[in-house]
Amino acid sequence: MSFGFRFSPHLAATFLLLAGTLAASKLMTQRKPERLAHPLETIARNIAGFSGGDNPALDEPTMHALNPTSYLSRTYSNGKLNADLFIAFYAQQRAGESMHSPKHCLPGSGWEIWNYDTVEVPAAGKVYTVNKYSISRESERRLVLYWYQSRDRIIASEYVGKLLLARDTLLQNATAASIVRLILPDQTGASEIARTFASELIPQVQMCFGR
Repeated sequence: MSFGFRFSPHLAATFLLLAGTLAASKLMTQRKPERLAHPLETIARNIAGFSGGDNPALDEPTMHALNPTSYLSRTYSNGKLNADLFIAFYAQQRAGESMHSPKHCLPGSGWEIWNYDTVEVPAAGKVYTVNKYSISRESERRLVLYWYQSRDRIIASEYVGKLLLARDTLLQNATAASIVRLILPDQTGASEIARTFASELIPQVQMCFGR
């Protein structure tokens, strides 16, 4: 006796998609937040000739908007030159979401990004590409370096980060990462100073991840 049922390729694809979605959902519910091997506060207060001091704690609205697991906010000084460092660590992320990007946060704070660029930073025997923005507000001009850093990689692109986050959710069940942002006055030599600072900072962040 035949019921005339045929298992079509379209039905097979739908079944596989549903199975994949259910598997991803199960992985996300089982995922455990990762802890840093060392807290961000262990990052050195003396980097590239700069000495750092803690900034005031973030206010409640900012903390609510960022919602980091932990963060580090310091001002590093070298004579009259100040460098503002901010690192936000997230022990767990969700696929489809992303950390707050300076590309969106800076304009929201009144800064105009008038130049989008990247720069290569040598660190720990490798060379990494990070974002380099030139920003201005009224008569102030600043240079911004920022990147996304996790246990296994350092990337500049938010979009690549989202794709890798989706892959990590499915394959590694681990999504912990941080965003690292450095801001200096945009003056002669600022780009090279920022590169040198970032070059020494990247291994410090890697140590926090246990690398």
